[in-house]
Amino acid sequence: MHMRKSRVLRKLRAGQIASCIKINLADPRATEIAAMCGFDCVWPDMEHVPNDWVVVENQIRSAKIYDVDTLVRVSKGSYSDFIKPLELDAAGIMVPHLMSLEEAKKIVWQTKFHPVGRRPADGGNADGAYCMIDFNEYIETANKERFVVVQIEDPEPLDELDEIAKVEGIDMILFGPGDFSQGIGAPGQWDHPLIAEARKKVAKAARDNGKFAGTVGGPANLQELVDMGYQFISAGADVVALSNYFKEIVAAFEKIKI
Repeated sequence: MHMRKSRVLRKLRAGQIASCIKINLADPRATEIAAMCGFDCVWPDMEHVPNDWVVVENQIRSAKIYDVDTLVRVSKGSYSDFIKPLELDAAGIMVPHLMSLEEAKKIVWQTKFHPVGRRPADGGNADGAYCMIDFNEYIETANKERFVVVQIEDPEPLDELDEIAKVEGIDMILFGPGDFSQGIGAPGQWDHPLIAEARKKVAKAARDNGKFAGTVGGPANLQELVDMGYQFISAGADVVALSNYFKEIVAAFEKIKI
């Protein structure tokens, strides 16, 4: 019995691009549909979405059927908020609003096993195959095949960005333009030069320090982001797809002539 290996890490380590889509809906069938369509990763959210742990557990299961990773954006709280998705066998967690080098080190301490950190060990959940994986193999594989993502979505941590990117145990740095636009006093101004500057800076800091660079985008700017150095891109969301489809149908009805 062995721990499932990460599809995202396999692609990123091979120099390829990993695709992701954000999942807001609680029904695991939404996650399963995304996985069936061929995404490398699905992103359930516990920062903004009122999902409970059973919902997330079933989302992870529905994605694993198709060898698709789950990246759970956690709420910022105690260490148990960080490690529970990993124990449910999520391939990664994403911590929002990283604000400092000190915080980055604390996250690693809480989410990576010895010798990198001091994540509390159990092994009796899905990631450890319910105690059917050897303990030392479990912690060694978890450090290698599970990834920790920190979000840069505020201007404050930029001064320490290179130091943050050097921290062992941080696997990916993901730039979030939405809240960053608020942080610079230009909410929703996606073409603001400070956003473009920060996006480039995050990609460079990650790659210069042997980390993966992630961000959000869409079909129209995928190539631009890849050329900038981003390998992990979340493009779109289930709620956007569904609402666009519904609006298209309603518009067709409105064109009917009686």
